[in-house]
Amino acid sequence: MIHFYYGPGPNPAKIALFLAETKMPFEAVPVDTYRGAQHDAAFRAINPNGKVPALIDTDGPQGSPAVLFDSMAILLYLAEKTGQFLGTAQDRPQLLSWLMFVATGLGPFSGQAVHFQHAAPEGLDYAVHRYRREAERHYQILNDHLEGRSFIVGDHYTIVDMSAWGWLDRAARVMKGEDRPLERWSNLSRFMEMMNARPAVDRAHVIMNGHAFKTVMDEDARQAMYPTSFSPVSKGTIS
Repeated sequence: MIHFYYGPGPNPAKIALFLAETKMPFEAVPVDTYRGAQHDAAFRAINPNGKVPALIDTDGPQGSPAVLFDSMAILLYLAEKTGQFLGTAQDRPQLLSWLMFVATGLGPFSGQAVHFQHAAPEGLDYAVHRYRREAERHYQILNDHLEGRSFIVGDHYTIVDMSAWGWLDRAARVMKGEDRPLERWSNLSRFMEMMNARPAVDRAHVIMNGHAFKTVMDEDARQAMYPTSFSPVSKGTIS
């Protein structure tokens, strides 16, 4: 049995899509991050970093339980476990490269763009400009790469497409104030139309909407989501 720990964000959505595509049996375990459930000791035992998604596979390697966190690690693990959505052996170098492009570029810069436009105090214009422009730069890289391609890697649908979909699906929050946020990137728009036409995307949304998470970003939610922003500055010794 797969125990899928999730919250209402793009990274858990990637895993929900994989589970929906494969129809693997699983239990969805909500972690209400706006209420601080990610800091509970029981969850920190699963993910010391206190973030969703996380996963426990009770039938892991050699029949032992496997505990995983970080969406990319989970996608790779589940793809290797099932033998699905990994592309061909020849695709492997590009699959890893583009998967890390999402992990270290598209995802983090999109996330920071969302944070500084929707959650941070007003007046941080430099941060808003930097992260939004970096998100746009990553959009352009991916848009250029998709010229003449249906999928990001090779000729087949892979976990890279699922991973990119998770963040591109939140483009309206990344590109705050734009009614059609992907309009400038025709290949990304085409890619998302293709992805959203997959029946599993609807099933993934059902999974993600299976719990009534707190949605109001009040002061308690800010402290739960960004605890280091409210911690005193460390006074280390400079040597």
